[in-house]
Amino acid sequence: MRRKLEFLVATALIAVPSFAMAQEKGGVINVATIGEPPTLDPMSSTADLVGIVTQHIFETLYTFDKNWGVTPLLAESLPEISDDGKTYTIKLRSGITFHDGSEMTSEDVLASLERWTKLASRGKQAAGFIASMEAPDEQTVVIKLTQAYAPLTSLLAFNNSAAIIIPAEKQAEPMTEYVGTGPYMLKERKADQYIQLTRFDGYKSRDGESDGYGGARHQYLDEIRFVPVPDPNTRVEAAVSGQYEYVDSIPVESFDKLKNASASEPLLLKPFGYPVFVFNTKEGLSSKLEMRKAITQALNMEDMLAAAFGSTDFYAVDGAFYPESYNWHTEAGVDGNYNVGDPEGAAEAAKAAGYAGNPLRILTSRQYEFHYKMAQVAAEYLKLAGFKVDMQVVDWATLTQRRADPALWDIYITHSPFLPEPALIGALSTSSPGWWDTPARKAAVDPFTSEPDPAKRVELWGNVQKVIYDELPLIKIGDFNAVAAKSAKLKGVDPAPWPYFWNASVAK
Repeated sequence: MRRKLEFLVATALIAVPSFAMAQEKGGVINVATIGEPPTLDPMSSTADLVGIVTQHIFETLYTFDKNWGVTPLLAESLPEISDDGKTYTIKLRSGITFHDGSEMTSEDVLASLERWTKLASRGKQAAGFIASMEAPDEQTVVIKLTQAYAPLTSLLAFNNSAAIIIPAEKQAEPMTEYVGTGPYMLKERKADQYIQLTRFDGYKSRDGESDGYGGARHQYLDEIRFVPVPDPNTRVEAAVSGQYEYVDSIPVESFDKLKNASASEPLLLKPFGYPVFVFNTKEGLSSKLEMRKAITQALNMEDMLAAAFGSTDFYAVDGAFYPESYNWHTEAGVDGNYNVGDPEGAAEAAKAAGYAGNPLRILTSRQYEFHYKMAQVAAEYLKLAGFKVDMQVVDWATLTQRRADPALWDIYITHSPFLPEPALIGALSTSSPGWWDTPARKAAVDPFTSEPDPAKRVELWGNVQKVIYDELPLIKIGDFNAVAAKSAKLKGVDPAPWPYFWNASVAK
């Protein structure tokens, strides 16, 4: 699926395109992130922060190009797929070396994919369709499915709950050695201080031009340091002063301040994605559909978006999971179920559903300040509807740990970029926190994922979106644009939902 609208940069702020600048080898960059990643094993986490860091260390068989098409990375080419869509033959690149000096073979790939299907939420999602995996020779892996499963290559390409390839003898759960094939390797991690990556001299890049996450990956930098900076205001001031070469996830209200800074310049990702409230459908207050409907009925999405992003330059009130600029756009299920903002009616609905005053536990973090601001507005509407709200504000690493336990929360707040394949949406996996698993979900999702025809899949996605609104495993709040900042000296960095620095360099 090709997006009609690519990520845009505030082009007036960039004097010379990065590709026109001569890029020099050497140097160190410091990247300010929203916090400490809960793990460096990208199989075991769906947190964007984990993917941002680890995509430099580990690689997958496939990745995404600048138009969000699947493109080979460790695989030699796109898979050869049988006419019935049930057999994928994957040829591997030769001469790929792991950070420990060993050479990658199909044995490593097979062991890694088996670990992925057992450990990763998206691997478990694919596992239900996998009949067998085998390695007929050192450069080939064959995956046989029980039925056609269109999202498989996208799942293998995603850096989130990722199907990373690691040595066959280093498959420990949890991961104890961080050995990948990526352009940079882990040198040191000091908790709450930094994660230090250094150039891997044995890296074998693909040929040709860089192409989004695909194509050539250049190693201009000697070292990349990811530094946790949890406070959003501190990130803003650090960006203005040029303390870091790149600052991720900056509150949008600071855009003008950054635009007038000399040391750094803002990057605008437009449109970026959408914030969501994810319900715990497994146990607790929100496990009851009627209660989820009452909670949704109470909420005014426009007020939450305004509080979080201020100007409509940075948000849009939209209940469709993809904007009109995407092929996947559909209005199915939205009308009458989105942005209702009726706390009085919600109070009646909650009472009818048997609400007895027990706390509604909302799990959020201030490291993404817009999450917290939305939570505050939501809490007021829910109180008007008669709910007793227990707002639990924790750091992002703690949130990602707590959401794995269904006994600890009713709603958690997160966000997602617009993903190239809807099957990548976390809530569609029954093992994802929220644990949505109903006959209606299966009846809508299975035909969508098994249909190979792209045009038919667009129509079938409408059925999935309708069931999401019918059963409410999550609530989409709206669309938003994201802001980051980069030093005026940093070259070769394009706006991306998961920023990457293998093509980055620092002007001397």
